Order: sequence, then structure tokens, then C-alpha cells
Amino acid sequence: MNDPIPTPVPAFRPPLAGKKILVVGIADSRSIAAGCAAAFRAAGADLAVTYLNAKAAPYVRAVAEPLGADPIVECDVRVPGALERAFEAIAGKWGRLDALLHSIAFAPRTDLHARTVDCSREGFLEAMDVSCHSFLRMAKLAEPLMKDGGALMTVSFYGAEKAVENYNLMGPVKAALEASVRALAAELGVKNIRAHAISPGPLLTRAASGIARFDELAERAIRLSPGRRLVTIEEIGALAAFLASDAASGMTGGVHYIDAGYHAVG
Repeated sequence: MNDPIPTPVPAFRPPLAGKKILVVGIADSRSIAAGCAAAFRAAGADLAVTYLNAKAAPYVRAVAEPLGADPIVECDVRVPGALERAFEAIAGKWGRLDALLHSIAFAPRTDLHARTVDCSREGFLEAMDVSCHSFLRMAKLAEPLMKDGGALMTVSFYGAEKAVENYNLMGPVKAALEASVRALAAELGVKNIRAHAISPGPLLTRAASGIARFDELAERAIRLSPGRRLVTIEEIGALAAFLASDAASGMTGGVHYIDAGYHAVG
């Protein structure tokens, strides 16, 4: 009797295979955006990456080039035309986009360290422009490239929901960012474009170093969170990769906490 012919096992297809993803916000290898870029690539995606300026370029390229990112484009969202040029490079290279990660935030140090009520009008507007409005601008530029739908992701923080000591004017700015996620979900859902806010707990990144007494905030999160720890950029990257995948096709408009449970008790 002949042995039965074995049924061929389908080849494994990585969950982001063939997807084109833009990553904005890598500062160095410890950045949240760096963890997300690595997770996207590990899941099979092709990457485009931006860097802030010539000074930042070597640190960003050290992350992006080993991941095969191309194009790698200079983009300071405060410079007129810079964001448009980045999307032109993507359109020229790929002709489409499947997901983007917006992981940039900025506030002038004087305003960030002042009480919220004391922040200057100019500082507040700059913080809102870089940290929130730039996400809306990216969504607008991504919309025509997301011909088959896609995912828009941004990075928020628990200070959008609660008053967090020393987070100051970034609390209202991040609250606006989360509201923008809901608005984009409502407006772009008909095109199968989903919007998500990823909300990590305190993380020891370069951006966090600008927050006064950040070490105390991190220690509090470790002490109070159910997990008794901070999360890693790898864990945040895994969440971002899931949200970019077809497995998350039924999800949009949400704030996704990844903070070892701190938001539940903090």
C-alpha cells in the first residue's frame, strides 16, 4: 500500500509582507519609533523613514539603514514644504502607502517646564503644531496614497487623560492629539483608513529627558503599575505592528494603552 501523498504546508507569510510603512520620529536606537520600525520590518514591511536634520541624520541612519529603509528623507515639519517633499519621495518610490507612524512631539523647554497656565501663546502653538497638527497633515497627505485602506498611528501619553505632574502643556496637546485620532477614524473610515493612538507609560527615551523630574514619574509608574515595571520599545513595536496588520482591520479610533497596566491604577 502506497503511503498517502502529504498535503503541502502553505509557506508562512509575515503579517506585514508587502506593506509599505512610513516611520516619522526616530531620534536614536532607544526611540519608540525605532522599536516600531524594527517590528514593522520583522513582520515583513518595507520602510520609509524621516530624520529631523543633518545633525540627527547619523543617529537615524544607524537605525534605518540596517532595516533596509528606503527612502530615508529629511523632514522637519516646521519647515514649509518638508512634509510634502517626504510624501513626494514615497509616492515616487512606491506609489502607495499602507501605514504610517507619527512619533514626534515638541515644546519649547521654557514653556514645557512652566505651569500650564503660564505657558506662552507662541510655545503652546508650536507644541500643538509639531505634536498634533502635523499628524493631521500627514493623514491628509497619506489619504490619496492609501488606495486600499491603511493605518494611521500616533503616540500619546497618559497625561492626555489625567493631570500628570511636570507634563504641563503637553497634557492639553496630547488630549488634542487623541481627539484628532477619533476625528480621523470617523472621517476616513469609509475609505478603510483606520486611526490609532498608542499610549505607552513613561519610557526612558531622549524625548522624555526634557520633562522635569522624569525619573520620579518613571519610579511612580514602576511602583504603582500592576506589572511593576516599565514597558520596552520592543513591546510597543509589537503593538504597532499588530495595528498596522490586517488582523486589526476591525479596530479604529481607539487609544491603546501599553503601560504594564499603569493607566488602570495611576
